[in-house]
Amino acid sequence: MNPEDRIRQLREEINRHNHNYYVLNSPQISDKDFDMLLKELETLEKEHPELTDPDSPTQRVGSDLTKGFEHVVHARPMMSLSNTYSIEEVDDWFNRMDKALEGEDFNIVGEMKFDGTSISLTYRNGRLVQAVTRGDGTQGDDVTANVRTIRSIPLQLLPGDWPEEFEIRGEILMPWEVFEKLNAERAYNEEPLFANPRNAASGTLKMQDPKEVARRHLDARFYYLLGDNLPADNHYDNMLAAEHWGFKISKAMARLHTLKDVDDYIAYWDEHRKELPVATDGLVFKVNSMRQQLNLGYTAKSPRWAVAFKFNPERACTPLRFVSFETGRMGIVTPVANLEPVLLSGTIVKRASLHNDDIMQELDIHEGDHLYVEKAGEIIPQITGVDKDKRKEGAPKIEFVRVCQECGTPLQRIFGEAAWCCPNKYGCRPQITGRIEHFCARRMMDIDGIGEETAELLYSCGLVKNISDIYNLNEEKLTGLARIGEKTARRIIKGIEDSKSVPFERVIYALSIPNVGETTAKRLARSVVSMENMLQMDELQLASIPDIGPIIAKNIYDFLREPVNVDNISRLTQAGVRMQIDEDKMKPAGNALEGKTIVISGTFARHSRDEYKDIIVSQGGKNAGSISKKTTFVLAGDNMGPSKREKCTQLGIPLVSEEEFLAMLTPNT
Repeated sequence: MNPEDRIRQLREEINRHNHNYYVLNSPQISDKDFDMLLKELETLEKEHPELTDPDSPTQRVGSDLTKGFEHVVHARPMMSLSNTYSIEEVDDWFNRMDKALEGEDFNIVGEMKFDGTSISLTYRNGRLVQAVTRGDGTQGDDVTANVRTIRSIPLQLLPGDWPEEFEIRGEILMPWEVFEKLNAERAYNEEPLFANPRNAASGTLKMQDPKEVARRHLDARFYYLLGDNLPADNHYDNMLAAEHWGFKISKAMARLHTLKDVDDYIAYWDEHRKELPVATDGLVFKVNSMRQQLNLGYTAKSPRWAVAFKFNPERACTPLRFVSFETGRMGIVTPVANLEPVLLSGTIVKRASLHNDDIMQELDIHEGDHLYVEKAGEIIPQITGVDKDKRKEGAPKIEFVRVCQECGTPLQRIFGEAAWCCPNKYGCRPQITGRIEHFCARRMMDIDGIGEETAELLYSCGLVKNISDIYNLNEEKLTGLARIGEKTARRIIKGIEDSKSVPFERVIYALSIPNVGETTAKRLARSVVSMENMLQMDELQLASIPDIGPIIAKNIYDFLREPVNVDNISRLTQAGVRMQIDEDKMKPAGNALEGKTIVISGTFARHSRDEYKDIIVSQGGKNAGSISKKTTFVLAGDNMGPSKREKCTQLGIPLVSEEEFLAMLTPNT
């Protein structure tokens, strides 16, 4: 077979397997066999660049940075739906349709209302040519490069009777499993959490790097087909046709003929939606006939022939098994409610943080209580109350412990706060293993392969008692441990070696100095220049550094006088870890933002939030985490929260767009 035919054959076969895996959830070959097909195609395309095709499955990972998004006017406006919040309101809508159609037979299509970000895709000759966000309904952003990375969206349609050109609309989604992993990663790296999968999907879709979009494993569901020469004169059959062409259509879609069918549909999905792998916030009902849709028409904002029914926020009441008191990396003890498992927002909830002693007192939790738990899209389930009617008579109240449950050390209340802390920083197991895990994390030293479980393993077997012990590891020591094979050992050792070139500011952050987060570590590194200088500074000198102040200065000074830390820093230096700032970072890019305090909020097209933080510092400005009277302005991107906007209005703080901000800067930065 000649190369051109083999390439065509491989692309068709891989597209079919992608459809089976990502859309039908029914893989027909092993991951290894699939990878072998993809590898063969990659090799052939490299050998024959003249046969390159941007729609090839090898191009799914994305490539160059997208420095902005072009605005595209929708060929047909993307209107919103009118919302209802009760079955009675849906029944009223059904009856209005019956009256408007003057007794003509009609049926309704019931669909799941997925909680994602709206998208409109245009296909021409069976190929994806454009993907546009809803925007303001009249125009949206062209996000084609990012959408091409979503594996459940066909770049080339399966064989079928598709029109020469058509538009299909749907929702870009982040599955619950992906969302929870992403937020857990962001929480560990002390980044703001996404409030829900919708915000996460929207933020991801607007990222500047398609490779990062691909890494987040977005999904999609489609719900409406538009264009000339559609395969059927009704919505239901059009969507079934789209499914045959390769689109992911909700299995919840159903034709409903009577008012009772509609009510039963609502009752069924109000319960069973909790089992779905993606977030939902309601149902949508549409008149099925395209002719009847046209006759029913539109209001100024929405089609008359469709309505959305919104579910109430999810809440469950489940028995409390026990409260555990868990010591973290910085010694803070957190009470955790361990619950009888309950399904909530697509996942099984077994645990929920009670945060601190004060909140425990407010909730007034007793042994054996039944607790109300809500998730409402948050990664961390919230205990919102107690069903006191179910409380057993005489059940004792649960009190906050007074000794660390890990090492037995008496706890200390942090002055002015609700937190209790274990002071045994260098002898308490979870504090030690937490520092090891933190040190190795991606935003710190980026040592791949040492996460929570491996940190616990290395500590328990005596190989790593302090962070500097990491640099004594070798492949032989690692491969003798359970769950660590040769490949993992090599990856860890390579990560350790690569970590020696990590910038000085990240080394400071990795040390787990109390109250020294990522932003403070950058400011500290620029001011002290080297670890040697920092070790020689007294509290007054440290406190004089901008944004440090006396409390953080004392934390740094005390940390650097602790013998364990002095020894760690000495051994890290001997191991070759970078202990001074790069010279090029000492040269300011400009002073356009000197004296300005800036809060970053939202998502951006030109740079990531972290890049903007670096730009602000390089131009003499100061990053702040929250809005206050001291804030000069807010760098406002897409999806800025309404509460922050309201606070800016109250305090008279200006909002600066991404383009306005970049125009402020010193040229060539």
